[in-house]
Amino acid sequence: MREFMNYITNAFYGATGWNEDNKYNELNATSRDLIDFPLPRGLRLTLSSLATPHFATSYQLGSVGVVDGSISYLHSSIPLTHIAAQSDEIPLPALLRCYRRLHDLRSPGQHYMLDADPLPGLPPPPQSAEALLGALSDAPVANGTLVGGNTGQDPSKYTHSLLYGRLYLPKSLLEGMVIKRFTQALQVQVRAVSEQSLRNGGTILGLVQYDKGKYGLEGLYSTDGGLLGFRGLYNFGGDASPSNCDPWITTAGENNLNTNNGNGQAVEKERIYGRFSVGGELYYGTLNKSGGMSLGARFATLPAYRGTPLTATLTINPLMGNINATYALLAREYCSLATRVEFNVYSYESEWAVGMELWSNRRPAGFLLGASPSNDPAEPEPQPPRKKKERSFQAKMEWRLNDPEPEPEPEPELTTATPKTAPPKSETDNNKEKKNDEEYKGVLKARLDNNLRIGLLWEGRAKSLIFSLGTGIDLHRLGEPFRSLGLEVQYSS
Repeated sequence: MREFMNYITNAFYGATGWNEDNKYNELNATSRDLIDFPLPRGLRLTLSSLATPHFATSYQLGSVGVVDGSISYLHSSIPLTHIAAQSDEIPLPALLRCYRRLHDLRSPGQHYMLDADPLPGLPPPPQSAEALLGALSDAPVANGTLVGGNTGQDPSKYTHSLLYGRLYLPKSLLEGMVIKRFTQALQVQVRAVSEQSLRNGGTILGLVQYDKGKYGLEGLYSTDGGLLGFRGLYNFGGDASPSNCDPWITTAGENNLNTNNGNGQAVEKERIYGRFSVGGELYYGTLNKSGGMSLGARFATLPAYRGTPLTATLTINPLMGNINATYALLAREYCSLATRVEFNVYSYESEWAVGMELWSNRRPAGFLLGASPSNDPAEPEPQPPRKKKERSFQAKMEWRLNDPEPEPEPEPELTTATPKTAPPKSETDNNKEKKNDEEYKGVLKARLDNNLRIGLLWEGRAKSLIFSLGTGIDLHRLGEPFRSLGLEVQYSS
């Protein structure tokens, strides 16, 4: 489950128009979330609040053998007034969904999507930049999607910042982060951790990120070992190629999905419409005099593609001899699958793992037992069969059917009292009922690896609480198969 502060941080990225997907370290994000999702341990309770549009707080209390907790504070220079902060209104995909579709590749400052994808159906055709991007004060948010942002060329409109701090108790470990946007394409992050057990009492990590849409660059430095690193990602094909037109729009300016082939049938784009991304990283430790590198490639379908969304990646570490291949797809609107295979060319060791997430609009008991959802209308009880009226003795003697029965006289209308009729439902009420019917109540996540270790996680919402219940099972130890068990509950206002 994504923490509330991570949700607010992603809202800050969406409000400032920064695309977190255009980074090399996010190459395997989809398969990693589907397979390596964390399991809760023990009991943990989190209370959070977006007190003002600029300030958020979070308090966490847990018990895993010993009682521990944390206190978090976050300040944003840009008002976050158009996001759902209440736990009963936050769209569950924004916190729980693992499969992430790539955002449309736009210039920095024009990304309007948060890190959440709408579950039901495919997104509507993208509008023009002028229609999507307006003044920030007029930018609405629906279902975790920010549909606005600054489009002016004034550099001061992009110089926003975010401050975050977290104190872990009782270890007295302090964590801090500063994000500063300097220009439309340049952003700097500084993260620091202070703790007595660490070398020199703590460590600092600095990141300089440069995003031009078609490519993204990132430089980093860490005081832990004097690590220097450089990452880069280049996109081509799909919306990254200027020669490719928008698949939603035809040359005549009409919707491509409504064109006909002459037989009255709609023509859809049959070829796979996606984006290729290639990149790599280099890092060198100035203190231990060692370095490393890796190369990677990814193909992912774009939201405009009408077929099955999929993501395939391949990463290679030449120095260590590791090869990693992943494949993930959104089989249905409610089902995502992922596989991963790792192989080492030096030791010939290999590993594999599979993961899945299954969304449901049923309650946990109904989902597991196959019962109908509680919000579904109850099926009417079967009526007993109507008894057929036998023919009269006179009709039998005359070899005929009974005479037709006279029609009943209509009852006289009452003029003294008028029956009360229910007022017609407004469009808002109808939309609210439709939203409640289509809302997903939870998601079941599962994984299995070559060591026969199973991870099960059920996440959902109960009233105003968002919960996460998970367990880890080791089939090699049938005497004590359950290795972990935990429950995490979040509430925000």
